[in-house]
Order: sequence, then C-alpha cells, then structure tokens
Amino acid sequence: MNTALSDVRADLDGILSHFHTITLEDIKQVRLMSRVDQKYIIPRTMLPQLLDSLYGGYHMQSIDGEALANYHTLYFDTADLSMYTVHHNRKLNRQKLRIRCYQSTQATFFEIKNKNNKGRTNKTRIKVSPDLFYTCLQHEEVQSYLSKNSPYAIERLLPQLENEFQRITLANYGMTERVTIDLGIHFHNRQTGLDADLSPVAVIEVKSDANNPSSDIKKQLLNMRIHPKRMSKYCIGTVLTNPKAKRNRFKTKLRYIERMSQM
Repeated sequence: MNTALSDVRADLDGILSHFHTITLEDIKQVRLMSRVDQKYIIPRTMLPQLLDSLYGGYHMQSIDGEALANYHTLYFDTADLSMYTVHHNRKLNRQKLRIRCYQSTQATFFEIKNKNNKGRTNKTRIKVSPDLFYTCLQHEEVQSYLSKNSPYAIERLLPQLENEFQRITLANYGMTERVTIDLGIHFHNRQTGLDADLSPVAVIEVKSDANNPSSDIKKQLLNMRIHPKRMSKYCIGTVLTNPKAKRNRFKTKLRYIERMSQM
C-alpha cells in the first residue's frame, strides 16, 4: 500500500467505526432501475466532517471487517489515445476498456463501459484470473469478448493508464441510494512512465433512484458549498501523466482540482 493510502486509513478509522455495517451482498440489493448519477470532488480535509454528518442515515459496506476496499485498475487505449480524445472532444457515444481487480476479494474483471448519446452508461464485464491483470489482452476469452463488443481492434490496444485507490461504499437506510467515495487516488502511465497523485482530494459518486430525489449526502455537500462536478478518472489521469494528450477542455477542471487540493 502506498503512503497516501496508509494516511487515508489513519485519518478515518475512528469515524468509520461509527457506521452500521452491511455486506457486499447487502449492497447488491440496492437496485436502482431509474438512476441519476452525480460526482463531486472535495478536499480530503473535509471528508471527516462529511462522514460524521452521515453515519445516522447510511450503512457502510464492510468486507472481512474492512471499510476501505483497495482497487487496482488498468485502462487500455490506442497509441493515439482514440478513446481519450473522443471523451475530450465531448462526443456522446464513447467507450472505455479496462481491467479492474477488487483487491479485497481478488475478484478481477475485464470491463467495457459504453456511454450513449442520451448520457446513459452501460457497463458489461467478464471475470478473469487476477494473474492476467497485465496480460489480459493475450487471453483468448478477452479477445473474443472484445471482438464481439468493441469497435477497437485488439492489435491497436495498449495498456495506457494504471490507477490505485481505496473506496468507501455507503447505502442509505432506505436502500434507494448508493454512494462511493474514492480516496488516495494515484496514477501511473504505462506509456510515458509518469505518475500523478490526487490523494489531497476525494471523488464522490452518488447513485440515486430518480423517483426519490431526496438525498442526505447531496444536502450536506450543498451545505458545504460543494457542487456536482463531472470527472473521469481515466481522462484526468491521462492529462496529468501524458504531455501529448489534448487538454484544452480539461483545463478548468484541473484548476478546480488544484483549488480543492489546497483547501
């Protein structure tokens, strides 16, 4: 575990112990058929205050007694960053390819995320062995899955951006809302060799039932003067670690992250 992730655990262990815990299987029961997703970026220094305000209304996922789950992700793209560029240019139909290991359980999946012109995201995935994390594109099952579900030829794909972070997962007592809080985010670019660290901020995603707009965490974030902010970890990590990547449309977001990092 890197130093940033160790610091996260030291800062939050006491606060997280207040929450009523539920299991991964319990979290899966939060079925959001008509879903609204919103992301927020907050200074890590504000996270204790936010969590302290929520423990009376939210369950916290715990796996083997651990609230902080370790994630390890590797994104794939073409040499000229086709998928990144499509996102940067605000094309509505786009795709991302990645392998993700949920290190608490070692469950590992090759995932395809599609976003359509109505803003809806659809994620499909297949389970693979954790031993294939860096070599999954050589695996016959992954190759077959890609050929059926992606317009990108496998021979064009390269491992681009690697990231690690820890995630806290919450569900409200009504089980109509799921919240993920990503901490200690660190990027490593497999092509440029450059690293970037976002551990001074936390990235929050709130997935709510569209038919039940009331949300304690959204109200609390508003009280803290934190407003929704779209963010793709792949795009931000790429622009921070690849000097050749287009960046004009991400400059405002980068300045916002910098401000949050200094609070």
